[in-house]
Amino acid sequence: MKKWQSMIITFMFACGVGLFLHSSQVSAAEKTYTIGTDVTYAPFEYQAEDGKSYVGIDMDIMRAVAKEEGFKVDIKALGFNAAVQALEANQIDGVMAGMTVSPERQVKFDFSESYYDAGVAMAVGTNSTIKSLDDLKGKKVAIKVGTSSAEFVNSIKKQYNITTTTFDDSSNMYDDVMTGNSVAAFDDKPVLAYGIKNGIKMKIVGETYEKGEYGFAVKKGTNKELLTKFNSGLKKLKANGEYKKIVDKYTGTNAKCANSNSKSSRTILGLLKTNSGTLFDGFKQTMLLTIVAIVFATVLGIILGMMGVAPNKWLNGLSSTLIYIFRGLPLIVLAFFIYIGIPNLTGTKIPAFVAGIITLTLNEGAYTAAFVKGGIKAVDNGQMEAARSLGLPYGKAMMKVIMPQGIKIMIPSFINQFIITLKDTSILSVIGILELTQTGKIIIARNLEGFKMWLIIAVIYLVIITLLTWLSNLVERKIK
Repeated sequence: MKKWQSMIITFMFACGVGLFLHSSQVSAAEKTYTIGTDVTYAPFEYQAEDGKSYVGIDMDIMRAVAKEEGFKVDIKALGFNAAVQALEANQIDGVMAGMTVSPERQVKFDFSESYYDAGVAMAVGTNSTIKSLDDLKGKKVAIKVGTSSAEFVNSIKKQYNITTTTFDDSSNMYDDVMTGNSVAAFDDKPVLAYGIKNGIKMKIVGETYEKGEYGFAVKKGTNKELLTKFNSGLKKLKANGEYKKIVDKYTGTNAKCANSNSKSSRTILGLLKTNSGTLFDGFKQTMLLTIVAIVFATVLGIILGMMGVAPNKWLNGLSSTLIYIFRGLPLIVLAFFIYIGIPNLTGTKIPAFVAGIITLTLNEGAYTAAFVKGGIKAVDNGQMEAARSLGLPYGKAMMKVIMPQGIKIMIPSFINQFIITLKDTSILSVIGILELTQTGKIIIARNLEGFKMWLIIAVIYLVIITLLTWLSNLVERKIK
């Protein structure tokens, strides 16, 4: 009997160890790293025409390395500046976004071995007579925030008396030159060359400046295992020829273009047809953000508004203070503080969607509270006095007498706040939420049809807002 018990225990122990080792191997094999990237940096990263995946030199190298080293990647298109800040706040594990290695960046980040050599170049309009830096004296140029090209221009702007205009993405920078607002744009040479090949009416002039190396970045002192895996995988890709295939795919003689060159696909109808699925996904995200945020903001606004009219000076003061703070803070500052600032302080990750909802709730809730207070105070004071004289307690008098009258006054403001919240969702693109505006940026990064795409997106917003305005007018007429 004891022999059988011993055998059973040994068998169970062996199974347990086997299951543990198997689960550990599966866990290790399935480890997923969140990688932040830019959205407008072809040929290094841009959204594929299917509207679902991201491709480019950076993306293909990262996926190939992950395959070689046995891990998975979750790509987050945040924009370069937002990705760097998210990395500092531990919201993501690494940044792969054509990031030039520099002494200043090495203070905060650990970099991989170089995976691409590039340099800064200058591009001007096709009919421009500018040929060198000397021709820029007293003129305005376009740069992209946080990039090595921006650092280069800022280092020479006094010498050449240059004025700069800063943009968050390359497509807007190119548009600024093509519309004549700036005489030149500075960016990494392969990025400019790729844009020109894909239809932007510009040309590269002058020499290559500030040659540098691209590296994959992690936060200083963290994710050493990921960095080691990247270096190991990159070495294997260079040895087996896969690295050269990836680079040639996007920069070689027969390099892949980011978009179709047919004229029909570049018309407004063609762009709408090609990108309808992607735009619809962005629209759904915008509406989801708006609806969820307005529900929470309404609840918060009613609570703060009721506190503001309560017969208690402490509640009045707290209400006024919170309204003052969250109504006074610019929405973009509040979004960055919640998505990047709080994780920096606490070490706790906050998903972008959750950060967006919190941002909208606090901001819109403060505005809602203000008109809730106003709506209640607009009801004649005699109504409350009459209700109290009839023996109704304060709470019941407020709910049964004052609130029904106040709500009639507030309803148009509620619908107007819904419209404002809808428009405010566009600001959340700065933290990488793929709402309608961010979706537009990603599409433009691929097809470089900025004017036409923004026109399409503007019409979508106008249609939604027009419908909401009609609803507001209908409700207002019904109330009257």
